[in-house]
Amino acid sequence: MNGWKELPLKIVNVHQRLLYATPERAGRLIDSLSSTSDLLWPRGWPRLSLDRPLRVGAAGGHGPIRYLVESYVPGQAVRFRFTGPRGFHGWHAFEVVEATAAHCVLEHRIEMTARGAALWSWRLLYRPLHDALIEDALSLAQASLGNERRDVPWSRWVKVLRWLLARCDGRPARPITGEPHAN
Repeated sequence: MNGWKELPLKIVNVHQRLLYATPERAGRLIDSLSSTSDLLWPRGWPRLSLDRPLRVGAAGGHGPIRYLVESYVPGQAVRFRFTGPRGFHGWHAFEVVEATAAHCVLEHRIEMTARGAALWSWRLLYRPLHDALIEDALSLAQASLGNERRDVPWSRWVKVLRWLLARCDGRPARPITGEPHAN
């Protein structure tokens, strides 16, 4: 055995939400990502920002997560290729799937391999925060389309991580409550 740093972890992480809206309306949520009128990315999280409007080749990220827009089909899907943090090799994407004229499913998917320290940082830090952020985004998608919003409460661990990160950033820490934050 060559050591734990060389053993990769294959990660597939999928979040989906049924939306009662046409695929075109749901696709406009994806198209709004990183714009001044972003209807999908939840407030209260590090902002998704790109160095130019959403299109192939745009670079950016949110917080310490860095990526490039690898593919973009307006009104349907966007895929981002990870460029950081170190040890994240793969992509994440938003896509409108399983569509009919009256409803569709909005999906966020990560497919990546974690290596080295990313094996532990994914499990302990990034995954719980990612899962909470994406569930907040899907709740915001519902609200943006006039659907009944289904909030998923943050776990106690996510609340502790957010409190610790706020303290490290020098920001006033938000109280740790059982309520999901509003967007």
